[in-house]
Amino acid sequence: MEEEEEEEEETEKTHQNQVLTVLEALKEASQKLQNEPKNTTNSYAIKALLELEPESNIFYNDSNLCTLSQHLSHLKTLVQNLHNSEENTGIRSYFRRRAIGCEISSIAGLIETEIQAWIDREKVENLVKALAKGEDEEEKVKLLIELENRVSQGFDRELQEVVLKSKVFSELESVLCNPIASKRIRERSAFVIAGLVQFNKNVFVGEVLMGRTVRAVITMGSASSLQVLCSLIRSIKSPLVDEIQSNGEIPKIISFLDSDDMEIRMVAMDCVVEIGYFGRKEAIEGMIEEGLVRKLVEMQRSRNGGDLIEMGRFEENEDEVFIEGVEIEPKRKKSKERRFIEKHPFASCVARFAIQLEVGEGLRQREKRAFKQEVLRRVREATVSDAEAATILAEVLWGSSP
Repeated sequence: MEEEEEEEEETEKTHQNQVLTVLEALKEASQKLQNEPKNTTNSYAIKALLELEPESNIFYNDSNLCTLSQHLSHLKTLVQNLHNSEENTGIRSYFRRRAIGCEISSIAGLIETEIQAWIDREKVENLVKALAKGEDEEEKVKLLIELENRVSQGFDRELQEVVLKSKVFSELESVLCNPIASKRIRERSAFVIAGLVQFNKNVFVGEVLMGRTVRAVITMGSASSLQVLCSLIRSIKSPLVDEIQSNGEIPKIISFLDSDDMEIRMVAMDCVVEIGYFGRKEAIEGMIEEGLVRKLVEMQRSRNGGDLIEMGRFEENEDEVFIEGVEIEPKRKKSKERRFIEKHPFASCVARFAIQLEVGEGLRQREKRAFKQEVLRRVREATVSDAEAATILAEVLWGSSP
């Protein structure tokens, strides 16, 4: 019985792949047709569409493709009408050909829309099935990346309907929160969730705030999961920081600054900066009470730290490339600031945090002034020399930050 079911699934999968191959060719042809409104009857795109049209009977088993078949039939009729009109001359025939050409371009757009809708449905359904079953990990990753790339193209109402009906968000969150699932699959699921928030904040922000996503990405504690957290903070802003603070996750985020993994420390620093910008009073107090300023001073003191005033060591002239003494081309150099930060990711990190508080959205003016004084006080306590204290205090006071 199980073997029969497996055979049926394999047969269905093969059929889907065949249909997908045909549809991808149709989609490419329809895109070219929209970009080639002139010389329609001689267009490679139109010929491809008409050649594939007879094969559209393979679509009849799928009710979602009936409209596509109708569009293809309509396209064939229009092309025939256009061909007939070319036999006549005169201004009336000219305008008739122009009108038919515009209609053909419009039908090509509808064909592309129908094809994309079918592809979206199939791939989202396949992803949901793959996540629910013990499918091959590579296949899961492939489907997750495809959905992430698809939603990154911008809002699409049809795609949103597919995503909501399939309940793919719940599946993604379940995988993300499943400690048994592979780290790779969980991270990719988190990236797709972040992509869905960007895709339509009005729908998916609520899902994130009411669900387990935030706690799960913080618990994972990988560089990738913290990148997702940064993305979510930038997208959802103060409400998400409020959620992090109310769940008691601030200490966990600060603890990542002590990680042995350099990449985790760097992304954690980004999270701290984002929280500083969007966080309200309670969140900022939580970070400072966890010894954030002391940690930042230590990070700035490390070999990966430094002060942005050290950028003066770099030459401003462009490097030049020479071969046997002959100048070939100038080599463009990155800005001094950017090059310095790449080599010293924690440079002036105290000032970077302090300035985010000052220009951020989460605090009132009087709260900003109070926190600035608190940061200055804690800098004095954390520094080991007057020179170090003077440099950091000057940066905080005068805003020497990237």
